Amino acid sequence: MLRFLTAGESHGQGLVTILEGLPAGLTIDIDAMTVDLRRRQGGYGRGRRMAIESDRAEILSGVRRGRTTGAPVALLVRNKDWENWQNTMHVEPQAPAGATGANRAAVVRPRPGHADLAGALKYDHDDIRDVLERASARETAARVAAGAIARQLLAAIGCELTSHITGIGPVVIPAGTQVSFEAAQSLPLEAPLRCTDPMLEQQMMASIDAAKEAGDTLGGSFEVIVRNVPVGLGSYVHWDRKLDGRLAQALMSIPAIKAVAVGDGVDGARRPGSLVHDEIVADAAAAAAGEPVLRRPTNRAGGLEGGVTNGEEVRMTGFMKPIATLMKPLRSIDLTSMEDAPAAIERSDVCAVPAAAVVAEAMVALVLADAVLERFGGDSMTDLLARVTGTGNKIRARLSIRPTSARA
Repeated sequence: MLRFLTAGESHGQGLVTILEGLPAGLTIDIDAMTVDLRRRQGGYGRGRRMAIESDRAEILSGVRRGRTTGAPVALLVRNKDWENWQNTMHVEPQAPAGATGANRAAVVRPRPGHADLAGALKYDHDDIRDVLERASARETAARVAAGAIARQLLAAIGCELTSHITGIGPVVIPAGTQVSFEAAQSLPLEAPLRCTDPMLEQQMMASIDAAKEAGDTLGGSFEVIVRNVPVGLGSYVHWDRKLDGRLAQALMSIPAIKAVAVGDGVDGARRPGSLVHDEIVADAAAAAAGEPVLRRPTNRAGGLEGGVTNGEEVRMTGFMKPIATLMKPLRSIDLTSMEDAPAAIERSDVCAVPAAAVVAEAMVALVLADAVLERFGGDSMTDLLARVTGTGNKIRARLSIRPTSARA
């Protein structure tokens, strides 16, 4: 089982991640991890913090000479902004009357849509800063670092991930559009929104500009695509082992994600079964060439049936609500006086959907890597690769039998 745990706050000294369960012998590419961390910080609509931080993960344990040892891997992503926040983080919450800025750390006006109020009530905090520093999406940097390692494990068995933006605010790609893995993967890293339609991307950017001018924020949607996924990951035996459920939970755990779709998702609920389920056909040409006979003309199920991968691309869509911090704040109350007051304003973004897509890739990679280790096991990469190859060959042989009509 692959497990990971993160610790740290938004403006603490850094974020620590422990990733446990990796087989020994996995080669770790630090540069690839840095690229993913940089991607998380990009995208049109990001705030000022992205100009301050330049995230890089440091490996503290579990890797020797560039390869995993089988021990837990500990990672550290430092917060370069820590120096600017030491006074704020350490000052006593009961600051003198009239104190401002770094001399007044206490936050008492919860933001609608954030964890501020619920968290303060749950943990009995007088100062909401104890909530918002941990609930901040800054912690997703640790997820991306851990996900980069999971991604490298998947790559070792031939599995690849990518993502693309499907909507920002009211601007969305047309219903029924299926973007190919190749089209999404070919998007340049520096693309402002990583949308495969350049005209729609310009409209999305204009919507973000308008929201910024209005002191507002925008959400949107993205799709994560994974190809070359082994058949049989997950299980239909128990509810909590179904892989689509595990993937959906992982995406829903990302800050501001409010809905998840697998494959056609909601659209499939609006159509009859004849236009939803993916037919299974025998490919005569493949049979003649000794290739697997089974073929799916469509992939509306998103690569998952009954909670189990079926060999098609895994496709997951996440829907992100607008960020809760508005420069023109919504109505709230002061928890010290219980009187009406505008919500607190923290440094924030106008739109962070492209960043959420990168975090989603990391979460999907972590869940799939866990499912791979669950199905195939192995304490070393040598064992894991042998078992993946052996099972793949067995399934391939079964599906390569020529149909009776072709043999006649």
